[in-house]
Amino acid sequence: MPVSPLPRIQISGEAGHMNNYEAAVRDAGGLPVSGYAPDPDLSCDGLLLCGGGDIEPSRFGQENRGSQPPDLLRDQAELELFHAFFQAGKPILGICRGMQLINVALGGDLIQDLPPEQKPFHGGVDHDLVHPVRSADGSLLRQLYGPVFPVNSTHHQAVGRLGAGLEAAAWAESGFAEAIVHRSLPVWGFQFHPERMSFQHRRTDTVDGAPLLCRFVALCRH
Repeated sequence: MPVSPLPRIQISGEAGHMNNYEAAVRDAGGLPVSGYAPDPDLSCDGLLLCGGGDIEPSRFGQENRGSQPPDLLRDQAELELFHAFFQAGKPILGICRGMQLINVALGGDLIQDLPPEQKPFHGGVDHDLVHPVRSADGSLLRQLYGPVFPVNSTHHQAVGRLGAGLEAAAWAESGFAEAIVHRSLPVWGFQFHPERMSFQHRRTDTVDGAPLLCRFVALCRH
């Protein structure tokens, strides 16, 4: 039988900071096609939106309430990427900022700066913090990891009001969404970083992120 070609995954992220995402896609069986603020390439089988800086608050109808200076070019490019792949019905995975961008693109908003009592659990500046999340009953996360499990994170913002068609798949200890899924389309978002807890970055203090990445790449094969 002929060997099926590797699914091509378009990756958008911060210039010089996509190596971990590219390696994770390769290890999960995909072919990364990465770039900073790229044009949509619908010859690719799926889209991965990486972590990074904050989104311009006017994109979700707010004034600045603690957001860091945005990258306006990246904001615009990734919104266009999302809508192109979304309208094509192709799988989309957003990680950290990428999850937040999915929510904004579908009309949701963000918590621009977590309160001081929550930051010690989530707001590592130059390193990951580890904390538990609670998964939704019947979710893929529940199937893979159970009702409560440890993940990594480094963020000071979070998803607020959910966008159209989205539902929470996991929650942080203080109640905001740590994972989102679309109800009818293959769109996933994780506030944590599976690419930094899988394959060569596998760690012993979190669950293994590889099954999530492999499931996403498998979706892109169809």
